[in-house]
Amino acid sequence: MEDLAKIVWDNCLKVIKDNINLQSYITWFEPIKPVKLDDHVLTIQVPSQFFYEWLEEHYIGLLRKTIKKEIGATGRLEYSIVMENPYNRQDGYSILVPTSNRAATQNPDVSMPFNMKSSSKVIPDPFIIPGIQKVKVNSQLVERYSFDNFIEGDCNRLARSAGLAIGKNPGKTAFNPLFVYSRVGLGKSHLAHAIGLEVKNNFPDKTVLYVTTDQFIAQYIESVRNNNQNDFTNFYQLIDVLIIDDIHFLAGKEKTQDVFFHIFNQLHQRSKQLVITSDKPPVDIEGMEARLLSRFKWGLTADLQQPDLETRIAILQKRLYSDGITMPENVVEYLAYSITSNIRELEGAMISVLAQASLNKKEINLDLAKQIVDNFIKNSNKEISIDYIQKIVSEYFGLTVDAMISKTRKRNIVQARQLAMYFAKTHTRSSLTSIGLQCGNKDHATVLHACKTVMNLIDTDKEFKGYVDDLEKKIRL
Repeated sequence: MEDLAKIVWDNCLKVIKDNINLQSYITWFEPIKPVKLDDHVLTIQVPSQFFYEWLEEHYIGLLRKTIKKEIGATGRLEYSIVMENPYNRQDGYSILVPTSNRAATQNPDVSMPFNMKSSSKVIPDPFIIPGIQKVKVNSQLVERYSFDNFIEGDCNRLARSAGLAIGKNPGKTAFNPLFVYSRVGLGKSHLAHAIGLEVKNNFPDKTVLYVTTDQFIAQYIESVRNNNQNDFTNFYQLIDVLIIDDIHFLAGKEKTQDVFFHIFNQLHQRSKQLVITSDKPPVDIEGMEARLLSRFKWGLTADLQQPDLETRIAILQKRLYSDGITMPENVVEYLAYSITSNIRELEGAMISVLAQASLNKKEINLDLAKQIVDNFIKNSNKEISIDYIQKIVSEYFGLTVDAMISKTRKRNIVQARQLAMYFAKTHTRSSLTSIGLQCGNKDHATVLHACKTVMNLIDTDKEFKGYVDDLEKKIRL
């Protein structure tokens, strides 16, 4: 019956995966194990009582529909809950329980015969994959962003050397925190992932987490909504190496800064490693609490500079070697000479040359490279950020950015804020949630409403359409 249970549960997972986001699926459904299928009752094993309660709280409707679809109208679900052993033994024990009292009131074919309490506190977190004895965290590290693929040059030698030292001895070097900053496209995120991967290779038992600041903010807001801020904080205090990318997005987020301040202190006091990246040095980050900025300076602050010609050539050669592709040396050198400020653009130009040669059956030579580079540089837009859009829109209407993202309901300010949201959606890859967070801590529904309002006014108001056209030109300049 166990094999049949697995088949049924695998079919259920296919449906569930299509109906929730990937991170929620990984966190809340991948750890579940099917136990048995007996008389239209599917029993699944979950790692803790909190895990069971979270499923019942957030996914009971989806579970009920899925089970009935796979088993039939009389199909039911029972949980086998792995509880921590009250005698501190290495094994665990399980308790079988149907769905909760709340679910029972909604669905007459389930019941709750007793109230079950865990013998010890399990730290509940919606960002982890719980285990019986040890928390297993999805580190979110990208394997290809390793030190092997991070080319060393004068532009990055200090930061790279510090990162390697951390990888060999996390939390025990003078580089805690390591604060890395640079302009867009120079390898901050690559270095951050490389440090995490090096730690995992050398210390497989350490808990490493890479998280963007946008993710951190969104998770904190979710914890406030669910009234479980303590669980959010407790989770981050379990991390051995915390890597947080683009910390400058915390600017202006006072409550989130306060939470991060306490997490930072707890981790640092316990000699846990922190790696932080930003697009500017601590001294230039506006809207950040002084006490937090001072802590960023406790360890090493290192910048990644524009790579020199030799480093750019080495980057292209490494990429070609990794992909098993050959390219004439003079073409590689021409690309490296032509595109100097951004590694992403440099690699993008190389890929464009390879694509043109392959699709159009052309020889890879200097003429093709010149043609591609001319079009690439002419047509490629500079990196447009939400901050940049807010600056352009606020200046256009004679406002400060702080006034534009404030809570005021004055018509001219609301209109400017809506335009900033509209252009952010148009010109960046940021999610609606991220745009809302940076435009006055609004939710995704507000951003969606703003975009619809702007599009309606473009069609009905000539003066407003003029504003949009003017701003579009300024943003693209």
